[in-house]
Amino acid sequence: MTMKDVYLIVDIGTGNVRVAAATPDGKVPAVAREDIRYEKDQRYPDALYFDPAMLWEQVLRLTRQVLEKVPAAAVRAITATSQREGIVLLSGGGRSLIGLPNIDHRGREWEDMIPDKSRVYTLTGRYPTSLFSALKLAGIRARRTEIWKDTATFLSISNWIEYQFSGMARYEHSQASETLLYDVAQQQWSPELCSIFHLDTQLLPPLTSSAEVLGNVLPEVASVLGLQADVKIVTGGGDTQLAIKSTRPAVDDMVIVSGTTTPIVKLTVTYTLDEQERTWTSRDIEAQRFIFEANAGVTGLNYQRLKEIFYPNEGYDVIEKELAENRHTFCMASLGSLLADEEVSLTRGGFIFPAPVSHLLTRGSFVWATMLDIACSIARNYRILAEAAGHRPDYIWGCGGGLQSKVLRQLIANITGKKVQMRNEFQQSSAIGGALICNQALQLDAQMDENIETVYPQEEAHYASLFAEWEKTRSYFRNMNH
Repeated sequence: MTMKDVYLIVDIGTGNVRVAAATPDGKVPAVAREDIRYEKDQRYPDALYFDPAMLWEQVLRLTRQVLEKVPAAAVRAITATSQREGIVLLSGGGRSLIGLPNIDHRGREWEDMIPDKSRVYTLTGRYPTSLFSALKLAGIRARRTEIWKDTATFLSISNWIEYQFSGMARYEHSQASETLLYDVAQQQWSPELCSIFHLDTQLLPPLTSSAEVLGNVLPEVASVLGLQADVKIVTGGGDTQLAIKSTRPAVDDMVIVSGTTTPIVKLTVTYTLDEQERTWTSRDIEAQRFIFEANAGVTGLNYQRLKEIFYPNEGYDVIEKELAENRHTFCMASLGSLLADEEVSLTRGGFIFPAPVSHLLTRGSFVWATMLDIACSIARNYRILAEAAGHRPDYIWGCGGGLQSKVLRQLIANITGKKVQMRNEFQQSSAIGGALICNQALQLDAQMDENIETVYPQEEAHYASLFAEWEKTRSYFRNMNH
């Protein structure tokens, strides 16, 4: 391969569709993105769906845009990653019927169909809720019978993208972990779990591993995009797993993936469960490795929305500058991030500051409080994982677009007392993870940039007192929610 060779990585997140071109040595010369369009399904209290045909058109359009940015490059392989709990239903003839994102909760009314939720936790590594695919399917079966009668199988969104490119319907193990139909320890579909949800095992497609070559790009897709006929379609995996891969961690390392949501994970070689059922355990895209996880929820989304309110016309650089110039310790926030040890998520939150309103209070105060809320939520979930499974290293890996904020990186280091380490292109973690997968699939040993940026903890005693103040704020809002 030459430096002009690239891979295409399709990334279907919760909020947007991205296509990136990445080189084998881990550079990202081109990215294109658009928002995903969701529709409400009025048959349920809390249901969203997307039109698969429309999403596929977006993927083709963005792929063309990326190819225009790298006109001299030769595409060698394509892979995909996506939000982990989203699925697409397919007919027996391979027609895409409906797309259900991770934020679709149409299955909530059927959560009580599970007689023994602890048994499901033991097999699947996650406490069963409407977030996961089996309950989405139960909701479709109950109220969308016209779709259900045509449904022959379903795929994760990333596996569906690969199916659209290759014609091969396969389910990758890290994505299968999110279905409630997969035995995570045994690495296989579970007839027992299917029977709990009254689902036929015939619905389940064959399993495949990440970095497997599914075949060449379909001729009709190659023609539409102007690709060579021998472009390989490679199995990817869940978006968290690809992001983790970009950091090249070791077993027992912890990784923070800071995006729209923020998973905090520990890599293990044993199937680890939490006695209090607070955590998730999934298959990693690396063979024989597991991901032990707590998730801080919609952290990045909170920050984005607060920026739109307080800094609608300024860039993130302006925010960082204002935050660096001031210490806004007189404003605290609790904005609905998730803690693994809280049974009920917060539906009310807000800011607390001394009354009457101080002349020291600025727009930066509110954004700093938001940053502190994100960092404290990450630190609390980190401590839960460390308590359940231990953590010896003096560092945590970080990746994802949220960590472009130097303020957030420093806050996480200060509150956890651990160094935060990031590799080059950490903000493009899914694209780098995709490039590593394609290298693996094509058996290419490409040299990646091994430079590491390290953020060291500072003023730990001061930030321990801020963490305690944040916990009081969190408790105040938790009591308001009851």
